[in-house]
Amino acid sequence: MENNSPSSPLLIPISEEMVGLRLDKALALVPEIGTRARAAHLIETSCVLVNKKEPKASLVLKASDVLEVQMPAPVPTELQPYDLKLDVLFEDQDIIVINKPAGLVVHPAAGHEQDTLVNALLAHTRDLSMKFGEERPGIVHRLDKETSGIIVVAKNDKAHESLTAQFKERSTHRIYYAVCVGTAKTLNGTIKSFLARHPTDRKRYASILGVDKKPLIDKEFPPDFGKWAVTHYDVLKRQGGLSYVKLKLETGRTHQIRVHLSESGLPIAGDHTYGADKKIKSVDSKYTQEDLKNLQRFLLHAAELGFTHPRTQDRMFFQQDWPEDIQALLKKWNLI
Repeated sequence: MENNSPSSPLLIPISEEMVGLRLDKALALVPEIGTRARAAHLIETSCVLVNKKEPKASLVLKASDVLEVQMPAPVPTELQPYDLKLDVLFEDQDIIVINKPAGLVVHPAAGHEQDTLVNALLAHTRDLSMKFGEERPGIVHRLDKETSGIIVVAKNDKAHESLTAQFKERSTHRIYYAVCVGTAKTLNGTIKSFLARHPTDRKRYASILGVDKKPLIDKEFPPDFGKWAVTHYDVLKRQGGLSYVKLKLETGRTHQIRVHLSESGLPIAGDHTYGADKKIKSVDSKYTQEDLKNLQRFLLHAAELGFTHPRTQDRMFFQQDWPEDIQALLKKWNLI
């Protein structure tokens, strides 16, 4: 969950009881947090800083540590159903697979308390896993608001545990497509780095840099904070200053594809947060430049998802093309 709260971070004094404990266990002692699961979630979603750095849950606290927690923006305790017709690709007693449209937030957050995919799911079915609590029933993984494509939702806790484990173990199959502003220099490769919150812009993520100002890429020597991220890519076409890219995720970090492509000089078209606007003038056609300026979303699409069914153990595979309006643009730009 991204933290959009405007409130200041909570500065937590290190008590005698917390000294020598793992960070997640120590945070569970804080009344505002209360449980180790909640603490682990805050650490995982980059809401916790120790000495101004993002820590691991296993970090052992010292009395001299400075501990800050950015509490997530409040969301309603009782979610309301949202009357939105969902594009359901598959549904049974355990899971729902949905083709999410761009513009739909996955779960409630500041500014989107009752108009999310979670709210639409509540209108669609009463059977949703409560594994992660009332704020995000059924949600196993997420897509950014402006990303379209396939997402799977759990309808019971057993399915939730199974799917969560598969994403964690990286046994799922995930393929994305993106239109990037810029001409790719290489046709295929792998981008690796450790991702963390941007040092000056909390809405963004960035790769952690070494002393040479290049991303750290040695998994055997990780930094004190940040999460390992791996993105494989194939450039399908380069045309007029645009690149059409197929991406396979090895890990699934927040903003991973957006950061990796942007830092490679290929921001996703329409992605204002990661610098696409600055490169529009490098596109050959003035008409294409205007199309890019008028985009209402960024052009990233979750096209393929594969996983093992939690109950039957059958391997499942889903594929979904871009929305028709984006397909029309890709044809117009001679990318497909």
